[in-house]
Amino acid sequence: MNLIDKFLDYVKFDTQSDELTNLTPSTPGQMEFAKYLQKKLIEMGLSEVTLDDNGYLFATLPANTDKQLPVIGFIAHLDTSPDMSGRHVNPRIVKDYDGSVITLNKELGIALNPEEFPELLQYKGQDLIVTDGTTLLGADDKAGVAEIVDAVEYLLAHPEIKHGKIRIGFNPDEEIGLGAHKFDVKKFGCDFAYTMDGGEIGELEYENFNAASAKITIKGRNVHPGYAKHKMVNSIRVAGQFMSMLPRWETPEHTEEYEGFYHLVGIEGTVEQTVLTYIIRDHDRDRFERRKEEIQHLVRKTNREFPDSTSVEIKDQYYNMREKIEPVMYIIDLALEAMKEVGVASKVQPIRGGTDGAQLSFKGLPCPNIFAGGLNFHGRYEFVPIPSMEKARDVIVKIAELAARK
Repeated sequence: MNLIDKFLDYVKFDTQSDELTNLTPSTPGQMEFAKYLQKKLIEMGLSEVTLDDNGYLFATLPANTDKQLPVIGFIAHLDTSPDMSGRHVNPRIVKDYDGSVITLNKELGIALNPEEFPELLQYKGQDLIVTDGTTLLGADDKAGVAEIVDAVEYLLAHPEIKHGKIRIGFNPDEEIGLGAHKFDVKKFGCDFAYTMDGGEIGELEYENFNAASAKITIKGRNVHPGYAKHKMVNSIRVAGQFMSMLPRWETPEHTEEYEGFYHLVGIEGTVEQTVLTYIIRDHDRDRFERRKEEIQHLVRKTNREFPDSTSVEIKDQYYNMREKIEPVMYIIDLALEAMKEVGVASKVQPIRGGTDGAQLSFKGLPCPNIFAGGLNFHGRYEFVPIPSMEKARDVIVKIAELAARK
């Protein structure tokens, strides 16, 4: 199977993760996919192929040189987003895209329109893989899985390319923030690694948000509305007052690049009790800490007006990997040189989110993120240009080659 055949084969597996199951992997399809890949990796001739009970699949491409070289890892995740169905994915290849509207599903009136998705026009003349409009595609991150497997297969077939020991790792549940939680960094045994989980061609990321969640619980007092004066405390109204005190413009829809935000992701309430769920994001660690303190401050302020009504639980989720990457910037230089040698213009930019690599970096495995090639992740308009996948595969091969050459 070539690279594209691998990808089209992999997207057949329904691997949506589910944050409600409290299992690892969170869904059985991920383990089914992992077992399938395990068999394929063994058939390829890789060594140290292991799959644990939590769905973490590791394998080794042994070094083919006696030089003392760093052990490099390449990582991708098995799951797809719970935001849209990944069952019965029916991909289609659009040959030599001409810049026009792509009809995804004529019956349902679903189309990929360059007026709405202008990034399409960057890929005129290329072959694109699209959905049928009823599911996501799964390029996030089955494109990354396919690229890693194909790169290793290429290195096996070309022993003239000298390289050190290469480790590959496929993990579950990245999309629900748990991909790195049970990742055994010591067992993986790498000096550094790269996640192949970025977006469009050329992306290289080693900065991400610092992230926390905040759950604000507001307790009210319900009294018959006809006799409620000076007695009722409507927790929904108190919640509205709380929300209005946060900066209006510091929300996802008003921020970009290095700007942080408060994002209300859930609200559930009655007169008796309302729960607000926020996520807090900022690239700068000091500003991140101040944002968490601002939430605490507003809780105290609310309690001064409505005594003992409001409490908050704040949990840190992950931190900016930059502080772990900066001491080993040669791994960024290595990736940049690899991109240059295979003809890819690099785009170094911060991630307005997080990756498994961020958590792995804080577990002792420096792990920046490289493009996998897809766009419009997590929905029916997801697509991936085939040349972008091929270049991602080439970057993996070139990193291994350059590390040995240097």
